[in-house]
Parts: sequence; C-alpha cells; structure tokens
Amino acid sequence: MTSFALIASVGFLLGMRHATDPDHVIAVSTIVSRQRGVGMAGVIGAIWGLGHTLTIFAVGVAIILFKVAIPARLGLSMEFSVGLMLILLGVLNLSGVIKRLASSFGHTHNLYDLEPVGIPALSANTATTHTHSVHLWNFARPLAVGVVHGLAGSAAIALLVMTTIQDPFWEIIYILIFGLGTIAGMMVITACIALPIAYTARRFSALNRGMVYASGVLSICFGLFVSYQTGFVNGLFTAHPHWTPQ
Repeated sequence: MTSFALIASVGFLLGMRHATDPDHVIAVSTIVSRQRGVGMAGVIGAIWGLGHTLTIFAVGVAIILFKVAIPARLGLSMEFSVGLMLILLGVLNLSGVIKRLASSFGHTHNLYDLEPVGIPALSANTATTHTHSVHLWNFARPLAVGVVHGLAGSAAIALLVMTTIQDPFWEIIYILIFGLGTIAGMMVITACIALPIAYTARRFSALNRGMVYASGVLSICFGLFVSYQTGFVNGLFTAHPHWTPQ
C-alpha cells in the first residue's frame, strides 16, 4: 500500500506539472480563446487531457511490454507534428474559421438572463438569445490536439518510468495515474485561461478580441519555433537526425 500511495502521488503530481508545458498551455489557450464559459473550458481541458493520456498509454504500454524502440526520425516526426498543429490552430483562430465552424454547428435558444450581484435583475419575462456550439466539433478538436501532443511526449515518459520502476504492472499503473494528473492539471489551466476571456467578453470587447488574436499569433510563432528546432536543429530534414525523448 505504501508503494502504491507513493507511485500514485508522484505520478499524479508530475502529470499535473506536465500539463503546464509551454506547448500544452499555448495549444489549449488557442482552443479556449473563443469560449465564453469557464465550465466548458474546463471540459475542453479534460478532453485534451484524455486524448493526451490515450496516446501516452498506448505508446507507453508498447514500449514497456514489447520493448518497442522508436527511431530518431520517427520521434522527431512526432515532435514536428506538434509544431504543425500549433501553426494550424493559430491560423484557424486568426482567420475566424473556428468561430464560423462552431456557429454553423451550434443551436440557438432562449435563456433568462442572470444578472450579477448588485445589478437590478431584469424582468422574468426578459430573455436573451444565446448560441451554444455543442456539436461534436467542440470535443473532437481538443481530443485530436491532445492525441498529437501525447505522441511527442509518450516515449520520454515511458523511458523515464522504466528507469525508476522495474515492475511492468506498476509502470503501466504509473502511466495511467500520470494521465489522470495531466487531465486534472489541464482542467485547472483551461478554467483559469477562460476566466479573463469570459470577463472581457461582456465588458471589454476590444480587449477580448485582442486576447483572441494574441493567442493565435503566439501559437503560430511557437509552432514555427518547434518546427524549426525539430526539422533543422535536431536534423529531421537532414541525413543525420538526433533525438532525445523529452
């Protein structure tokens, strides 16, 4: 029981810390930048974490049980895909394609306005129209992004576990708990990111638009950096690629 408690606590905390990696935070920031609800942002973070965990678990189990070795060029290709994903997310955000897709798949209905404390409430007969995009698109996008990000870090996590834990059963348990920590950490991060976005959306529309565009530009810039680092510095597009799982 002591060993399990130690593995669970360390794995969960490291999973939460893993959620704060710059490429992860930038990716989810771009995804939730057009969200107007903290709750939905938390759900998106959980789905991103689920996709990330699915990939890490699948690749990790293959490495642990079957001793699969990932060639340097394949490992670099997985990291390069993260850069391309960040660039794509940024372009979609800046172009407004994400917003148009969400709107086209949404549905519209009336809800009574809930006024903030200290502001006189509107009449019960007064309703405003809200568009809620609850289509599968809202969930497929963070899941796909999480899967891609999981590819880039799965080998490093599995190799780290194998050097510290010698029992394959506990290695797999650790990966699962690590994934749960990542899901929890990403839920917290996306909710925190969504707070200022939701606040400025109602009161400072110009500032809100600026935050949306800033997240898109940051995503493109960081994606270009990752792509260049992987493709040319680490040698994906050269004859002698060198890759260290991280």
